[in-house]
Amino acid sequence: MSFHHLPVLLNECLDGLAIKPTGVYLDCTLGGAGHSSEILKRLGPGGLLVGIDRDADAIEAARLRLSSIGTQARFCCLRGNFHDAPALLESAGTDRSLDGILVDLGVSSHQLDVRERGFSYHDDAPLDMRMDQGQAFSARDIVNTWSEDELNRILRDYGEEKWARQIARVICDRRKAGPIETTGQLVSIVDAAIPKKFRAGDGSHPARRTFQALRIAVNDELDPLEPALRTLVGLLSPGGRLCVITFHSLEDRIVKNTFRNLANPCTCPKSFPVCVCGKKPLVKLITRKPVTASAEELEQNPRARSASLRIVEKL
Repeated sequence: MSFHHLPVLLNECLDGLAIKPTGVYLDCTLGGAGHSSEILKRLGPGGLLVGIDRDADAIEAARLRLSSIGTQARFCCLRGNFHDAPALLESAGTDRSLDGILVDLGVSSHQLDVRERGFSYHDDAPLDMRMDQGQAFSARDIVNTWSEDELNRILRDYGEEKWARQIARVICDRRKAGPIETTGQLVSIVDAAIPKKFRAGDGSHPARRTFQALRIAVNDELDPLEPALRTLVGLLSPGGRLCVITFHSLEDRIVKNTFRNLANPCTCPKSFPVCVCGKKPLVKLITRKPVTASAEELEQNPRARSASLRIVEKL
């Protein structure tokens, strides 16, 4: 099985994690083990790397890749959602607090490139978009069963699509003649709904926001993110780092606001001379502005252009 994945912001993540050879590290979104393989190479005896992914293909590929690395450190790969990290770590017998955690919220290159997964608007494939293929609910279910108002909501809120209502209306009209089964059909719907003269002038695909919205809805990517980040911080040792890579403004806004709140949880009015709420900072911000890809990385991997890295350290 081929599972190709270029890790984005690799050096920035490795620097941000401040890896200790005897440390315990968690890669919450294992993918093709691009980040994990480099973390593992930096660990020695007593070190441990744990990887989590929802995708069974990713788990299999990661095990093979990590097994080929000559190191005395241990590693284990767990199938599941990083939102359930405490339970997954417990099931693996890992009771040590963590020295570093990495979360890469992007879709892997493998998922985009395997047309049958239905993530890409460049191929005509079954409407799927499930990161966990054991999950019954897919993009096909949303497109064919959700109401116009529900479709409008996710396209507007998850895709930030200005033409959400028009696209939702055309979806509902088209499915009257038969189920919408493929990504090609969905692209043609978006093409019919957005007048050409109003399309973005930056060369971006008109269906990009629609596909983003459906993927987020299928995989429930946003609503659990803030509580998951808070849980991950709770798993860190003092001085441990949490690095999160986002790929669109909705994710980045949640990460930014969560990190700011964890770093400054005080709810006292600004007019108060001293804090009386008693809420203490849990982290310090290592990056006050997001780290983005260098020109050299963008030349090698154009998919890194929208990546943003934010880092906090537990107090």
